This record gives sequence, C-alpha cells and structure tokens, in this order.
Amino acid sequence: MTAYAVIVRERTLDGNALSLYREKAPLAREKHPATPVAFYGPHEVLEGSPVEGVAILSFPTMAAARAWYSSSEYQAALPHRMQGSISSVILVAGTDEQDRCDRPRRDAEVRHL
Repeated sequence: MTAYAVIVRERTLDGNALSLYREKAPLAREKHPATPVAFYGPHEVLEGSPVEGVAILSFPTMAAARAWYSSSEYQAALPHRMQGSISSVILVAGTDEQDRCDRPRRDAEVRHL
C-alpha cells in the first residue's frame, strides 16, 4: 500500500542550517526512491496555524517510507532540519484503489473534515 511522508515546516529558525539540510536530504532519496507529490509550492492553510511550507513524498509502502526516514543519509541531514526549523514529519498510509473497491470503510478508518 502506498505511503506518504508529509513534511511541514512551521517556522525557519536558522537559514544556514536549512541550507545544509537541503544539500544532504536528497542523498536519502538516491537509495530510497520517493516521488515528490508536493514540494514546498504555494499552499493555503484552511485551519490551524500558518506554516511556511509543505512537502509530500510518496513511497510504495510504509516500510519503504520508514526505511527512507531511518536511513543513515536522512539521519545525517535531520539534525540540520531540526536546528534550522520548527517542523514535523508524518508518515501516513495511503488508500490504494484496489483497497477502496474491495471493502467498505468502517467509521474509525475514515475521519471526515
């Protein structure tokens, strides 16, 4: 099942540290391929606090997403993101087309906005 890494940058604290992160983080995608779905483009916050940017990466499985995050390459970049910004990373399982067609969703699986 497809999985997504959602990276949300709330606020920049140190531009130099984020520059180092931007240099190092792509190395993790060389060994753990991901497809950028959205990458810090224009966005609109409809609810909640403002954010500076959002990136969404697609992985073939949740295990692949975890492997990317846990990789030595990403872990080498991570301290620079943490020093350079207030941000969060969320891994979320997608709903593959086959899964949606095969069975009805239970209320606990679907949260309405």
